[in-house]
Amino acid sequence: MEFYIPTRIYHEDGAVLNHGSEIASLGRKALIVTGRSSAVKTGALDDVIKALGDNDTEYVLYDKIEENPSVQSVMEAAAAGRSQGADFVIGIGGGSPMDAAKAAALMVQNRDTAEDVLYNPVKLKALPVAEVPTTCGTGSEATPYAILTRNDIKTKQSISHKIYPALACIDARYLKKTPADIIINTAIDALGHLLESYFNTKATKYSRVLSICGIENWAANTEALRRRDFTDNNYNSLLFASTLAGMAISHTGTSLPHGLSYYITYNKNIPHGKAVGMFLPGYMYVMHKNSVPGCKDVISKMGFKDLEEFTLFIKNCLGDIYITSEDKENMLKEIKDNPKKLLSVPSGIKEGDIMEIIKYYN
Repeated sequence: MEFYIPTRIYHEDGAVLNHGSEIASLGRKALIVTGRSSAVKTGALDDVIKALGDNDTEYVLYDKIEENPSVQSVMEAAAAGRSQGADFVIGIGGGSPMDAAKAAALMVQNRDTAEDVLYNPVKLKALPVAEVPTTCGTGSEATPYAILTRNDIKTKQSISHKIYPALACIDARYLKKTPADIIINTAIDALGHLLESYFNTKATKYSRVLSICGIENWAANTEALRRRDFTDNNYNSLLFASTLAGMAISHTGTSLPHGLSYYITYNKNIPHGKAVGMFLPGYMYVMHKNSVPGCKDVISKMGFKDLEEFTLFIKNCLGDIYITSEDKENMLKEIKDNPKKLLSVPSGIKEGDIMEIIKYYN
């Protein structure tokens, strides 16, 4: 058994202000990394700034992180942190700002290095990172991963360094001003983490405890996701499931649905959670076809009577997604060049299985 999660996590109303002194204790000057609007609209940025002010801690703000953050944006954020003398980083938002915050923390700490060090597997330290999620899907507040867009190779890729946040403050109130489409897409992303972690060659009894608990909490929200209407309990439950999913993939990584999603996110501009979701029914179909233990039990714990009902639910949430035959062939080629994802499949994987996963949704 191997289990490791060094991040201190608080999940409560008012988490940022309740633990402002702990956030401020990470350093003397924060680099706040976020997107252009969500941190402001949700109130999360105001809370972070107040928490820092209450504890006499300075900050520099970089608020230009785009969806599916690029290496270039990370380097811009890092340059802002370097020039202003930041010695810790706070990520606010969905997976994009939180992942970018980790990568920026590496680049600020290692100020004499260029961007190629992000993908160079050498041992380097990063500045301390605090994360404040405003969506319910990425789980980045509990993972060591940072997935960036690499325009040089036209895809998304995790950096070579594992950077666990020192601290995460999770407050469901931030979800109240998040659009329903984003809630749904990120919730489907969290489900992808849970399923891909459970059905994974690196899964253990311990990681599967997290996956099953996350699935059961996630399943309590299927009606709300269908209706696109959420209560405070839904927000808290979905965030809890998302964080558990992040803990699970910290030990296993993700599998083919995530690997396949990178192509269509980059080339078709389809949101990450939606891109992952379209491959989940096919992944479950291949697991069942190849007699991987646990398929029926997991589908039942999600609240569905069979794979067909699960597939209809996913299609109801995500709607139509059109990809061409050329796209399908390109996805197949790209994933065949990703041995890490191929080796994660517990049944082993054949080319025909991959194409079944790709084609299953449409």
